[in-house]
Amino acid sequence: MDSPHGAAVRAEDFGLKGPRGWAFRGVGIDAAPGSLIAVEGPSGSGRTCLLLALTGRMKPTEGYAEVGRHRLPKKMAAVRRITALGPVCGVTDLDQALTVSEQLREGALLQRRYEGPVRALLRPRAERRASAAARVDEALAAAGLDLTALPKGPRTSVRDLERLESVRLSVAIALLGSPRLLALDDLDLKLSDAERDEAWALLRSIAARGTTVIAVCSEAPDDALVVRTGASELSGPDAPAGKAADGDGGTTTAQPAPVSADADTETDADADADADADADAGTGAGTQTETGTRTGTGTAHADDDTKGADDAIAEAGRA
Repeated sequence: MDSPHGAAVRAEDFGLKGPRGWAFRGVGIDAAPGSLIAVEGPSGSGRTCLLLALTGRMKPTEGYAEVGRHRLPKKMAAVRRITALGPVCGVTDLDQALTVSEQLREGALLQRRYEGPVRALLRPRAERRASAAARVDEALAAAGLDLTALPKGPRTSVRDLERLESVRLSVAIALLGSPRLLALDDLDLKLSDAERDEAWALLRSIAARGTTVIAVCSEAPDDALVVRTGASELSGPDAPAGKAADGDGGTTTAQPAPVSADADTETDADADADADADADAGTGAGTQTETGTRTGTGTAHADDDTKGADDAIAEAGRA
């Protein structure tokens, strides 16, 4: 999150077919790094499947997509490494039995063990604690979650959070790994009009800092790049030329101006990581979900390496 590093997202004739037919089909996207992309459509129109496919969690069955120059479906593991899921029902659900501090500690622990670079484990313990504390502080600030404003501060139970507070907590946990693309499902679910405006303002601020954001919603804001599922044509007076798909589950998408060739340059390190990813990308069946969830069930056992996160949470509670 130190500098703009979002992933460009491109797709052409992107589709996924399951046992009961097409979840989505004919998707075309061309979005620059740092874009705010809204996947709009009614429930059951393939919105969540598209979100999971674009983040390497579900394997598409036709066409292709590129996320940060990693091509899907061949390099799903590489895409998973540079993307993070915010709230996605059934995939990254928050643990209702935990407190906010425990949920953050668990997220930091999982990120360090499974997503952080191996070389980070070789750093002195005090340095790792300080790094964890800074990462938590930065993620909370980016998500707009003020722990002191919660009913019981960091000790507030997750089950007692308001819907928008839960979204902010999920986003904070997702941002701990500094992803190049952040994805959220059902952003405007159970939100009032004012809360919906706050949620989109949050995503705009994250995109403005350089992280590409994809959010599933029932109604997209005017300033987002809109991908509509389950629609036959684009609507609205200012809608750009789109592409209508054939067949069931058709998807129409807006097509912005092409991204320049140097907008998302892949480094040699990215190329090496891509090569490593091929070994574990897998070739599972068409709609197999590869979730790679960030939060688990139960409380993670804190060790010295996660005390930095605890210190940051405690400090916020004392402020």
